[in-house]
Amino acid sequence: MVKNPLLIDFPHEFHTQRLFLRLPLPGDGKLVYDAMKASQPELAKWLTFARGEQEIEEAELSVRESHIDFLRRKDLRLHIFQRENGIFIGSTGLHRIDWAVRKFEIGYWIDTRYSGKGYMTEAVEGVTTFAFYALLANRVEMRIDSENKKSRAIPERLGYNLEGILRKNSIGNKHADLRDTCIYAKVRE
Repeated sequence: MVKNPLLIDFPHEFHTQRLFLRLPLPGDGKLVYDAMKASQPELAKWLTFARGEQEIEEAELSVRESHIDFLRRKDLRLHIFQRENGIFIGSTGLHRIDWAVRKFEIGYWIDTRYSGKGYMTEAVEGVTTFAFYALLANRVEMRIDSENKKSRAIPERLGYNLEGILRKNSIGNKHADLRDTCIYAKVRE
């Protein structure tokens, strides 16, 4: 096994049936900003980073930092595009990486104008495959607010196991109430 993750070679992009996923590139900030702005009311319920108004420059800075983190193998954010027309529809990626264990956590959000079409399930399935085959993952997990039924449906559709629920382990975005987190996982057998 390679000890330094910088020496691990893997693709920076891949396709699924309807989607193209790739690392964030400088210049993607406007795409992210527009999608976040259109989706802010829905995303703010569940994602801390979506709570406040973001400026285009902040979105671009985040993209550029994510690009660097990807190259440094610290965090593997991926942007999701429709294959047929190149429209940006959301973001996913592998986060909270432990290279010694080969453990990754999938996170995701979608532009609400494209939700309900199975895109995020397809993207997460692609990221799962990428993690197990390109990165030789031993464990891939998702941590989801117990009340986020739309998001919880994705790992359930894809055969992830609900390993447990962390009770009162986070603060909700909307009312600052204590929330429960479901942990879904797949492991290499």
